Amino acid sequence: MAKKSILVTGCAGFIGSNFVPYFLDKYKDYKLVNLDLLTYAGNLDNLKEVEGNPNYKFIKGDICNRELVEYIFDEFNIKGVIHFAAESHVDNSIKNPGVFVETNVNGTFTLLDVAYKKWMSKPFEYKDEYQDCRFHHISTDEVYGTLSDDPDDLFREETPYAPNSPYSASKASSDMIARSYIETYGLNGVITNCSNNYGPKQHDEKLIPTIIRKALAGESIPIYGDGKNIRDWLYVLDHCKGIDLVYHTGRKGEVYNIGGRNERTNLQIVDAITSILDKEVPPNSKIGKGSYKELITFVEDRAGHDRRYAIDATKIENELGWKADENFDTGIVKTINWYLKKFGVK
Repeated sequence: MAKKSILVTGCAGFIGSNFVPYFLDKYKDYKLVNLDLLTYAGNLDNLKEVEGNPNYKFIKGDICNRELVEYIFDEFNIKGVIHFAAESHVDNSIKNPGVFVETNVNGTFTLLDVAYKKWMSKPFEYKDEYQDCRFHHISTDEVYGTLSDDPDDLFREETPYAPNSPYSASKASSDMIARSYIETYGLNGVITNCSNNYGPKQHDEKLIPTIIRKALAGESIPIYGDGKNIRDWLYVLDHCKGIDLVYHTGRKGEVYNIGGRNERTNLQIVDAITSILDKEVPPNSKIGKGSYKELITFVEDRAGHDRRYAIDATKIENELGWKADENFDTGIVKTINWYLKKFGVK
């Protein structure tokens, strides 16, 4: 029996490169076709373990290139899409918002429109051979804006959108386009919005890798503002398991929020990491500090910096039986160990 081909986008990036090995290991009856432009955030080294896998194919290209996307759908008879690809670095979106609109909005539109045209003969009517095809759009909790300090104030699936950065605005736009294809054309689509991911293979510029990298180099560890911005941290493999569940068992047209229930301020994050590093790799004389904590430096706050994010994951927990296997204390140890190996310390 021929294997079912799924187009996955942007899987040389952080979350996708954790998802692909997990998914290929779990399912032997799928072929994954990874379309990635390999911008600064994409790195094929992240996918070395699947390079020789006969169920995996990498194609370098742009999700905005309609001709290429149509070719991939035809050549591989694509019967599902799991759409990770996005420009996602908030600081970069402040400096150069146009790229974010192009990739996140126009790219998502291109994928949705090609899927609709290839799979369906008209609105709400799938072609016979494409009856079970599904489009899974992966998004972020940042589309909801910012929360108060009240611990009961959480992002829920029905929380109104209020994006505050060009990045989150572009992701909110892409969510709305996905929703429109579900509502207007009857596309079998699902949307997931996740909280901050952490774990192996994250780009070095992101908060947790930056703390580890700067500490080991004896450089100042930059923390925005007063360091009290709160994020809900989700271990990347737990997110991958949630995506798998929603893609296979989520209800058509539904949104599922995936969060770790691990709220931490940036100060708590840097404190936890430096405490572990102090034990695992004690600062040497070259650094000239008794603790990596002495490297913490406060820098000017990011423009439009949201104060707090936190997700209520009740819906995916109750409906689909998902739960995070890692809490922050276990996940951060695994993450630090991975980076120590990457940076040649262990």
